[in-house]
Amino acid sequence: MTTTSAAPESATPEQRHADWLELFFDLVFVAFAAQLSHTLHGDPSPQDFAVFLALYFPPWWMWINFTVAANLFADDGARRRLLMLSAMACLALMAAAVPEATGDRGPAYAIGYAGTRFVLLGLWWPATRLTGPMRVPKWRPLGYCLVSGVLWVVSAFVPGPWRYAMWAVLIVAEVVLLLTARGSGVARQLHTGHLVERVGLFVIIVLGESVLSLITSADHAWTAQAGVTALLGFVLLAALWWSYFDFGTTAVELMLGAAQGRAAYVLARDVAGFLHFFVTASVICVAGGLATAVDEAGHAHLPQGALIALAGGLALYHLTHAAIALRYGRTVGSVAVWAVPGVGIPALLVAFGGHLAPWLVVLVLAAEAIAHLLYAKAMARRRLAARMV
Repeated sequence: MTTTSAAPESATPEQRHADWLELFFDLVFVAFAAQLSHTLHGDPSPQDFAVFLALYFPPWWMWINFTVAANLFADDGARRRLLMLSAMACLALMAAAVPEATGDRGPAYAIGYAGTRFVLLGLWWPATRLTGPMRVPKWRPLGYCLVSGVLWVVSAFVPGPWRYAMWAVLIVAEVVLLLTARGSGVARQLHTGHLVERVGLFVIIVLGESVLSLITSADHAWTAQAGVTALLGFVLLAALWWSYFDFGTTAVELMLGAAQGRAAYVLARDVAGFLHFFVTASVICVAGGLATAVDEAGHAHLPQGALIALAGGLALYHLTHAAIALRYGRTVGSVAVWAVPGVGIPALLVAFGGHLAPWLVVLVLAAEAIAHLLYAKAMARRRLAARMV
């Protein structure tokens, strides 16, 4: 699915692929996923889950912003390279601040995010001098990037709880600005294949962090029980990878390719921007839960927080994919067939699986993921056979 050749400006959507700079840029999110996943190891509390989601949304939102900029403006010049490398440094600062972002490292997290807003201003400002539908009014990057960046710097000097309230208000303001954008010019220039590829690459990043968590935890525990649990965890992740890249990416590309005008922009915004936040967040939760399951493989059961991260993460993963399918226009009945067991089985484990051994919890989840994959493949064969009749 992934290639690394840069695309010329005249390329069609199908010809656009991630370039070397975008792939290098993604490496900082490997560190981000690792830092965030580590916050969910052990027995995370409801507050830990809330902090995880709150700290994850800003970097995810920034990644989407940079992806859209790269999608619309094909440029491999020194200016863009320096801007993107600067953004990497800012995001690396945010990743390093994650463990204490609600404490002493909060100012560093805020300044890092502010830096990414200023970089985004540099990427979008040339579009204010364009003519035609791709021209961007100056007030939009000034408000969306410059003013937002300045206020994030200010938040670094705001004490205690007020700082985090300010972050929430600023993020909501950014989202509202996006929701009010017409996107008519963007829709005509959007490279669907490139966008699907970039989102798929991010899913690979979080799945990769899940595999790394398994290996690291197995290395720490190094028992037969830990090895079995890690192997079952790998089967679970492999089934998620298989179903996502055989069916998820194909559906995204087909639906975005069929949409026209503003509908294409809105669909891309909803599926790639908003709903895939929960797709990737759920996989990070699963990674944290799997790491604990391997660490605790010799114990009688998992801590409740780890059970929520692991089984609850998988439930959220299926629930989000159900929301994506409904957003595509699928009927409730066709989605419920796979979504109800996909969400229900992990949810039952969260509610009643507190007495199960860690390896058994992972086994049940792996079996559900495999069954989900087999059902998707059977339905694909049935639709193909129906078209051939």
